[in-house]
Amino acid sequence: MRVGLFVTCLVDLMRPSIGFATIKLLETAGCEVVVPAVQTCCGQPAWNAGDAAGAAALAKKTIAEFEAFDYVVVPSGSCADQIRTEYPCILSGQPGWATRAKVLAGRTFELTDFLATVLKTDRVPGRLEATVTYHDACAGLRSLGIKTQPRELLALIPGVRLKEMSGCEECCGFGGVFSVKFGEIAASIAERKCENILASGAQTVVGGDLGCLLNIEGKLRRMGHDSITVRHIAEILAGE
Repeated sequence: MRVGLFVTCLVDLMRPSIGFATIKLLETAGCEVVVPAVQTCCGQPAWNAGDAAGAAALAKKTIAEFEAFDYVVVPSGSCADQIRTEYPCILSGQPGWATRAKVLAGRTFELTDFLATVLKTDRVPGRLEATVTYHDACAGLRSLGIKTQPRELLALIPGVRLKEMSGCEECCGFGGVFSVKFGEIAASIAERKCENILASGAQTVVGGDLGCLLNIEGKLRRMGHDSITVRHIAEILAGE
């Protein structure tokens, strides 16, 4: 099984360890993993900002680079959602591209969904003795149905104790360009999320979208809380 890894901009620029952890997980499961070197953005920021032409250009670029693989795996619910849900919409008026977009959408999966649903993973390399709480990112939860998959995978790790926080399904305030356009509102939402994390008593907060995790970690640090670790689920599962 040849899997194309869509790394995502944030992982590439801010925390490449997530990409390497994803490769480790997929290879451990028996996949041949290929990372196209010329990949760039999925086009979500352009699409959300109303730049339909820019989003279409990036959609076509991504389709051309990834359509030869059996599957495309993305360590981000928001980027996976862009490819799965938005590409067919963006290119709906261009018959040839619309068909290619639909085919790629059917082969594209968020990481935990791929591991749990497609590969039916029953063991992972990770080992961790800690109480963790899980943040459900908006796009993954509401558009892709990513809810039980990461929790099932965390349950495979010896030593991990999951403690659900209040409001685990509520937004962290990031929302991509939302946090830039509406900074005060985003900061207030982030503070509420962090208060729920603290109230859970967990030592580590885990999530599947780096944008959310960077936002949460930044707010926790600004609130003076340095002891709580913030990790992507790929890192936890891979033991990185």
